[in-house]
Amino acid sequence: MDPVLQKYAARATPRYTSYPTAPHFQKDFSEIRYRDWLSKLEPREPVSLYLHVPFCRQMCWYCGCNMKLAAKYGPVGDYARTLRKEIAQLAEALPDRMQVSHLHWGGGTPTALSPDDLQMLMDEVREHFDFAPEAEVAIESDPRTLSADMAARIGDLGFTRASFGVQEFDLKVQKAINRVQPPDMVGRSVNQLRSHGVEGINFDLIYGLPYQTVDSLVETVRICAALQPDRVALFGYAHVPWMAKNQRVIPDEALPGAAARHAQATAAAEALQAEGYVAIGLDHFARPDDALAVAARAGTLRRNFQGYTTDRAKTLIGLGASSIGRTPSGFIQNIAETGAWARAVEAGHLPVAKGLPLTADDRLRAEVIERLMCDGHVDAAAIGRRHGAAPGWWRQAEATLHEMAADGLLTMSKGCFAMTPRGRPLVRLAAAAFDAYLQESTARHSVAV
Repeated sequence: MDPVLQKYAARATPRYTSYPTAPHFQKDFSEIRYRDWLSKLEPREPVSLYLHVPFCRQMCWYCGCNMKLAAKYGPVGDYARTLRKEIAQLAEALPDRMQVSHLHWGGGTPTALSPDDLQMLMDEVREHFDFAPEAEVAIESDPRTLSADMAARIGDLGFTRASFGVQEFDLKVQKAINRVQPPDMVGRSVNQLRSHGVEGINFDLIYGLPYQTVDSLVETVRICAALQPDRVALFGYAHVPWMAKNQRVIPDEALPGAAARHAQATAAAEALQAEGYVAIGLDHFARPDDALAVAARAGTLRRNFQGYTTDRAKTLIGLGASSIGRTPSGFIQNIAETGAWARAVEAGHLPVAKGLPLTADDRLRAEVIERLMCDGHVDAAAIGRRHGAAPGWWRQAEATLHEMAADGLLTMSKGCFAMTPRGRPLVRLAAAAFDAYLQESTARHSVAV
């Protein structure tokens, strides 16, 4: 491994799918304040919806998401009926009937729902919202449990994109993370969805898994490319057993070190690009004609809690337990525990747990961090002028970044910052220099590479 990169690789830093990041949201946030934020939305502006289903039919040892194992369907069905009520209650809090530009079902595994319950919930959404003609309607799925009936229903409901967690095809790695899914199983799920009109297919891959090697990951890329997904995300495994108890099953000695992780990430990225994919931001890849690649070239790429996106909506409404949303006024997170979330909804409340009003400084730094994460470069001085910030507001960040600049990882000139090809994998560390909350934070984060 490059000794300069090795110097930084083990430093922990946020992923910056938002700024400020979720650990800084305030507890016991007022439902009244959230309702006020919703009432002030511009009715003519489109919104995005995120619906969270925290249930999975099988446990994956690597998972760090908020999820519950669904041994029986009863709790899942109950959750669906409560989510239906939350959709209606949320819609009543809006100033008017609004248009949806993006809708994303995440989890957990949303296809843990029955086809009829997914239909019921999509019908409820359409009862209260209009969809833009070119709206993206996406759902995450597990090829181990996706049924032919569900694939057909997803197509009938007008979904345009589906995402699969492939992670790695090597059997030893799959057994170590408790996610055994042969290539033909994934291929069958992809073909089923495509046959029902779902044209957009995303794959998620992970490096840094137990017993994983460069060769196994490159072979996984080769198999994936043959299935022709439009987009591929290449994430580093975040080993956070203090947060995700299921990760304690994974032995520390089976995990690759910083040098091996970097080698895997580099080899997989090179293999994806050799297959014709374009690198997008930090860890996404897309076909050159895909909307994500087009946005990256145009400088209009965005970043939210699902990663890189073409979504331009200023408001993201989160529904379901633990879901996170964003309005022009600030961030909101729902109650995470499903029982408490359900009790709040059944009592007629918007089930708010946390939130954070955005200050002018937050908005300034959020734009700088997003552009750096999306484009690999940013004109912090120009953004500061648009936000009415004092001249030289970025100086503290510049002082922090001097070390990276001296090591050839980025360039700095009059408030402009740009990652070099060598420094691109460390863009999160550069973004952290603009994070006004990080120094006093007690939150623990994953490593930079």
